[in-house]
Amino acid sequence: MSQNPIKIAVLVSGGGTNLQALIDAQKAGKITDGVLSLVISNKSDAYALTRAKSAGIPTAVVKKKECGTREAFEAKIREILDENGIGLIVLAGFMCILSESFTGAYPKRILNVHPSLIPSFCGEGFYGLHVHEAALAYGVKVTGATVHFVNEIPDGGEIILQKAVEIKDGDTPEILQKRVMEEAEWILLPAAVQKVCADMRQK
Repeated sequence: MSQNPIKIAVLVSGGGTNLQALIDAQKAGKITDGVLSLVISNKSDAYALTRAKSAGIPTAVVKKKECGTREAFEAKIREILDENGIGLIVLAGFMCILSESFTGAYPKRILNVHPSLIPSFCGEGFYGLHVHEAALAYGVKVTGATVHFVNEIPDGGEIILQKAVEIKDGDTPEILQKRVMEEAEWILLPAAVQKVCADMRQK
């Protein structure tokens, strides 16, 4: 770990497999310019919180329903991020679309991993298994994953890294999802986080 690494917060809603990929990469010394410092979930029962606690990473839960409005929900998240001195935000299966005012407060400081080769099968409505269902229905032979900066347009920010994954005969959405995670997402996300943290520290 380098001196004064960028503090990273990971926002999650579910199982946290991409969070685990980041935890494993940090342990393996593949993320040296940043440090996983906080995990925030909008669901108190997200297994990702258990993964974070097992790795000794502080956690917080912010529920939209309890906040009342989207503005209050995002304001609470921003407050926690600022209190913890967070420099980079990673969306890892975070099932909330963030507003322009939120993304605008962190230009080129929010990353997302999307399970397709953007600009294919992306944007509003394309998340989780829906992406892989669409790829199979269209009949493409290659899919993959993309890590990109987050702006006000869903999946519309600048692309950082991409990796292609072959679609095989007999693939189901579930099989394809697993292959894209293992062959692309879990490799790309840690690499992109390290790349962005290194770039941020040089500025």
